[in-house]
Amino acid sequence: MYSLAGTNVIPMAIDALRALQHRGQEAWGLAVPGMPPLKKLGLVSQSASEFKKIAEKYSSKCAIGHVRYSTVGKSSLENAQPLKVADLCIAHNGTIANADELAGMVGGCTFTPQNSSDTMIAASRLVSLISEKGRMGEALAVLKDEMAGSYCFTFMSDDGSVHAARDPKGFRPMVLGHKEADNLYMVASESAALSAVGAKLERDVRPGELIKFGPDGMESEMFAKEKERAHCSFEFTYFAHPSSKMEGSNVYIARKQIGRFLAKKFPIKDADLVIPVPDSARPAALGYAQELGIPFDEGLLKDRYSKKGPLRSFIEPHQSDRVEINRWIIPIREIIEGMHVVVIDDSLVRGTSSRAIIKALKRAGARKISMLITYPPIRFPCYAGIDFPSREELAAFDDGKGLSDEAVIAKVRSDIGADFLGYNDAENLAAAVGIPADSMCFSCVSGDYSSLGITPEFGAGARQKKL
Repeated sequence: MYSLAGTNVIPMAIDALRALQHRGQEAWGLAVPGMPPLKKLGLVSQSASEFKKIAEKYSSKCAIGHVRYSTVGKSSLENAQPLKVADLCIAHNGTIANADELAGMVGGCTFTPQNSSDTMIAASRLVSLISEKGRMGEALAVLKDEMAGSYCFTFMSDDGSVHAARDPKGFRPMVLGHKEADNLYMVASESAALSAVGAKLERDVRPGELIKFGPDGMESEMFAKEKERAHCSFEFTYFAHPSSKMEGSNVYIARKQIGRFLAKKFPIKDADLVIPVPDSARPAALGYAQELGIPFDEGLLKDRYSKKGPLRSFIEPHQSDRVEINRWIIPIREIIEGMHVVVIDDSLVRGTSSRAIIKALKRAGARKISMLITYPPIRFPCYAGIDFPSREELAAFDDGKGLSDEAVIAKVRSDIGADFLGYNDAENLAAAVGIPADSMCFSCVSGDYSSLGITPEFGAGARQKKL
């Protein structure tokens, strides 16, 4: 954020981070010029009693902020962002897949997720390149060829200039907005953050674009000009907020359309009821029900009053916490009993949620359970900013047996206890969203990492190398 009117942006930055809480639940932080970053563990709202004090202490016309969802680096206050290297603060959304390789360029330090983060390695290398090249754009033009992976960065220097950069393939989303009342420019991962502070969405930040905010307003330059795109397909089914608009599409409408396309692929016409797994599958379930004319209802509800009930299970770093969250998804017997229920879920990654939900539906008296997944089978790790880092934890991993898609689906169906299981496919999902499949990233489905530019080495903690 940068206010040309000199408005203290900290209250708005806090509101914007709260609007992005669905993207990270482990920690949050803010940075302003000339001060060490403020970093807190937990949700933004848990610090509500301190907001007034924070707004006064860190009062500034410009700031960067971050909510953390760890894919590399352990969950600690030390790894919470923004991070500071020399006079540059940095916040990062994505994953630098070859952080170990990049670490060799910043003094030969050994990189492990326990002793560093990919963000710190990238920031250290960038500071080195800026001192060598003199300009942020020229430094990024070099760094992009050294890094493999996905990244959206925001930077703040002690002189008060704010920069934002999006990787050349556009893996992770980034949008640009303006608020007329405070002559405020801002970038954020999603337009939901703009809406939270009354800013207008101007456009998506272009892949390979570097934006600068300063006393003269906004400046823009391209540090990369690749034409190929690899927008994260998982954003459209799960990760993004339904109110957001990205790559020209409203996420809620896209998800509803995915449900309609899923109904054409799997028209289960003898079903009595369609129910969503709360919350991100709700639009798809509604679209599915409307397409086939089957009643839609809320057969599962989250207990939002338990300690972890309001949280998203997938982005929790520990399995025990995922189980605890799913334990508080409660079925409504009066809606479900005796019914053939079609359950729509956004994705099936580890199987933790699906097993718990199907058990709960059976206890509530469901006669038959058909589960449909809006995302294709996830059979490979993600090295572009989503946390499924090893094949062994994936429900659709075939244990290296070379099983066919049909055999893998049968294995998962048996494992979760459903009567029927159907997955969407990449082409169907892309058609529903309205983006060509070859402009979306499906590396976790196909195992093709060419868009990331890496040769994969599978296994927990595996270190990736650039092609």
